[in-house]
Amino acid sequence: MRIGIVCPYSFDVPGGVQNHVMDLAEALLGLGHEVSVLAPADEDSTLPPYVVSAGRAVPLPYNGSVARIAFGPVSTARVRRWINRGDFDVLHVHEPLTPSLSMLAVLCARGPVVATFHTAMTRSRVLSAAQGVLQILLERITARIAVSALARKVQVEHMDGGAVEIPNGVAVAKFAGVPPLPDWPGECAPGSGGTLGFLGRFTEPRKGFPILRDAFVALAPHRPGLRLLVAGPGDADELYGRFPADLRDRVTFLGLVSESDKARMLRSVHLYVAPNTGGESFGMILTEALAAGTTVVASDLDAFRRVLDGGRAGRLFPTGDAVALRATLTELLDDAGQRAGLTASGDQVVANFDWPVVARRVLEVYAAAIEATDGRVMDQEWAGLG
Repeated sequence: MRIGIVCPYSFDVPGGVQNHVMDLAEALLGLGHEVSVLAPADEDSTLPPYVVSAGRAVPLPYNGSVARIAFGPVSTARVRRWINRGDFDVLHVHEPLTPSLSMLAVLCARGPVVATFHTAMTRSRVLSAAQGVLQILLERITARIAVSALARKVQVEHMDGGAVEIPNGVAVAKFAGVPPLPDWPGECAPGSGGTLGFLGRFTEPRKGFPILRDAFVALAPHRPGLRLLVAGPGDADELYGRFPADLRDRVTFLGLVSESDKARMLRSVHLYVAPNTGGESFGMILTEALAAGTTVVASDLDAFRRVLDGGRAGRLFPTGDAVALRATLTELLDDAGQRAGLTASGDQVVANFDWPVVARRVLEVYAAAIEATDGRVMDQEWAGLG
């Protein structure tokens, strides 16, 4: 099958959608399909051989953040040229409501279009001012995929249609078996040591880092070997300033890490802690921690509960409750057998998220979209070659 995949966000800046697109493309290539990915990127960027640059992206305030996107007449011409040359059996666009390449690809498409929705956004301010374009977009999408139950709910309730729920995948082989960081994870003797991990923006309230900090500060005096490993964006001095002076040497801040170092970081802790307070539609970091063979402790959010199979593959604690988190951490750090049991269950659960498994489900949607169009070519004005 000849598959064209469109990413709306720049490959020059790492992000969840970009990683999803690359992992999916590599999984489909591994299954024997022909894949080309179109994405914004500087012309001198080092890109995988299957990625075609659509030119430099520009930053745009969008949906409460800043997205690096590509739009306008030049981008439209490049999208049309890539589609024509690719002669794809199916076109797979990601986040088509973002004013970037995916939106342009839908408008230029001449065959079956599959769209994946990653977020639970119902409308952007840009599209609110362009309802006609929104309707055209939705009408030209043959099949929809949502990466979470919440994203699917938005499709059903606000976008006049359903979607197949297919979760984010995880490249299990990239996380399993990688070596930990030097001198980690260390001893975890009952009542004395253990290592905890956190990955994310520690200044962002919904990531819940203060909850983990409070639990760590309460535990540390009673566990002289307890350590905390933190990775993600932010200022080191600001992080260390959140801890009492006598505990700062037991906190290690890695800053931003590469994908390979993220895997090593997850392999370097006894417990990965996700103390998030809300706003999570899936929980990608949980599947990555499971793939690394690390025991997971997470807030009892609906998205996390789904990933952890109701608590079978990881321990859940009441959201926002640092006291309950402290008790959970103590129990698991002192019980290697319980950690091993959760890890074994996690291995079974994460196998369902492995990219080859997820990619086969995506291929089923492609097949249904191709069958639904029955070889018909759209000839609306937007699809003209102009």
